[in-house]
Amino acid sequence: MPRTDTSRALPEVADVAVIGAGFTGLSAARTLAKKGIKVVVLESETIGWGASSRNGGMVLTGLKLGVNQLISMYGRERTQRMYKASLGSIDCVEKIVREEEIACDFSRCGHLEVACKQKHFDDYARQAEVVRREFNHELKIIPRNELRSEIGSDIYYGGMVDETSVGLNPARYVAGLGAAAIRTGACIHETTRVEKIERGSRQGSPGWAIGTSRGTLWARDVFVGTSGYTGKVTPALQKKIIPIGSYIITTEVLREGLARELSPRSRMIYDSKNYIYYYRLTPDNRMLFGGRAAFFPESGDTVRKSAEILRRGMIEVYPQLRDAKVEFVWGGTLDFAFDIMPHAGQMDGIYYAVGYAGHGVAMATYQGQLMAQRIAGELVENPFEGIKFPGAPLGLYNGKPWFLPFAGAYYKVLDWVS
Repeated sequence: MPRTDTSRALPEVADVAVIGAGFTGLSAARTLAKKGIKVVVLESETIGWGASSRNGGMVLTGLKLGVNQLISMYGRERTQRMYKASLGSIDCVEKIVREEEIACDFSRCGHLEVACKQKHFDDYARQAEVVRREFNHELKIIPRNELRSEIGSDIYYGGMVDETSVGLNPARYVAGLGAAAIRTGACIHETTRVEKIERGSRQGSPGWAIGTSRGTLWARDVFVGTSGYTGKVTPALQKKIIPIGSYIITTEVLREGLARELSPRSRMIYDSKNYIYYYRLTPDNRMLFGGRAAFFPESGDTVRKSAEILRRGMIEVYPQLRDAKVEFVWGGTLDFAFDIMPHAGQMDGIYYAVGYAGHGVAMATYQGQLMAQRIAGELVENPFEGIKFPGAPLGLYNGKPWFLPFAGAYYKVLDWVS
């Protein structure tokens, strides 16, 4: 990660204060600084400390919800704009990687979704037709008898490939994004916890007094990009976001022949369940295998428990890895809105972009850029701004996800019956 000077004093004034030095915040900071706007990034830990560095590096097209469901929720025109944005978000990442020369193993390897049931596979053809007709985007259906050309497993009923998706090293990407933001003039303060945000004025101009663990900063605007780590300093936003743990194991380096057998085309792979597994080969031929092994946000205990759950899942998919040593395990916390959609805009006067639901590498980068342009006074097309942002039914949520064990059990049952 890029080094920052932790002894440097917090400035008294900024045009924009960005909270969170992950994909969202750093992308916004880079964009604002390039426009000559004085931007200060406040990060309670270190650059990329959260899910921005602790994810599977899958940069995927589409959204978490299926296209037919999106059309029923938002209509064709807005859904078309949403899908276009999902494709544009990947182009956005590629442009930044090229411009800033970020060495993060960026590869347009495509993704493969595999069907856990026959009816899931039957739905793939319908999805592909809708995507082709409505969004002019091609998906390839892989029948079960041809699936070995894509994956060295016999447990699935077929697959669907999108060649547009990307794999990258997320830790290297977020480090490069942080370095780029610093080069353009953004001021990043690590280990600086925001403790309160209050409306105020300075020399007759309205703005925000931001109290931190290292002093107070005054800023004209505030942008929050804290995702799964959104806390009580922005209580209205915290009540809209559910933090959910996602966990990953990686094996020892596999011999070349075995690696090619497991994933002949080095796709990003995920299955069709609600309680999903996602997996890929790393550039050095390790199998990276992740999933919602435990819904709770990461802790030492949930990481340890998840490692064995994921190892069993990996062997179920790939019996060839029964004797492979697991060398690394970690977890991160994702941000899910109650409607499983990205959201951006203003809440109580504070700008935000959150709710990526596991599709955050590209969409967080993209939303950070779009919201920075909006803060700078530009007119931008953002289909996720202005859509309904629901909270918990009956207001039964204060930011502490007491219901996650029940949600986990519900989705397991749903995977069994649907």
